[in-house]
Amino acid sequence: MVDNSAAAPGHGQGDLSSASLEDIAEQMSDLARSLQAEKDEESILRHMVKAAIDLVPGAEEASITVVTGREAVQSHAPSDDLPERVDALQAETGQGPCLSAVFEHRTVGVPDMATEDRWPRFAPGAAALGAASMLAFQLFVEGDNLGALNLYSRSAHAFGTDSEEIGLLVAAHAAVAFAESQKMAQMHDALASRDLIGQAKGILMERYKITAAQAFILLGHSSSRSNIKLVKIAEHLTGTGELPRQAG
Repeated sequence: MVDNSAAAPGHGQGDLSSASLEDIAEQMSDLARSLQAEKDEESILRHMVKAAIDLVPGAEEASITVVTGREAVQSHAPSDDLPERVDALQAETGQGPCLSAVFEHRTVGVPDMATEDRWPRFAPGAAALGAASMLAFQLFVEGDNLGALNLYSRSAHAFGTDSEEIGLLVAAHAAVAFAESQKMAQMHDALASRDLIGQAKGILMERYKITAAQAFILLGHSSSRSNIKLVKIAEHLTGTGELPRQAG
């Protein structure tokens, strides 16, 4: 569902031709392959932003909004100062098309920011910054972590039906790639934590001539007494050779 304040003729409106659809399908395949090749989350976000600007009619700038725990709003991979400043304004005012896309609608369009009245604390400031029209797509929803792909134009009525259709395709590919990258990052973090704890156990086993189970219990006891996460205890021990002082 597209939430538009006013339906107005815009750039790129109208049904996509068969030739256009074939071309877009090919570009989407290229995008999917290129995203799969990226392993770092920020690299994927930057790639997504560039692809959105290249593929979506009317898009001059773009960014990704990530809302962690449904509270902390952060702008990622802004293509220029305009999206960065507009995203900061949304975070400051707690309202705007990106946040509406994240929490309420799959897609939110702003044909003309100068006449926009849905976000009275945001719209005048965004218009003053130069964001004349916007288009935001809900990117992913995973527990309390939310996101949106945000497109910006310095011209009013820059986005039409084609923009919305192609933007949804880009957002769908981006959401899958980003979700996969998060899973990979979590897996790498888990493996790194396991290795770190294993190294810490080895240090304690050698030092005190105890078993692996006893070493793990000692780490857990230190974590409980110091109120420090187990992996942080292990990191400190492997880095300094000592348990944290407050752990006794």
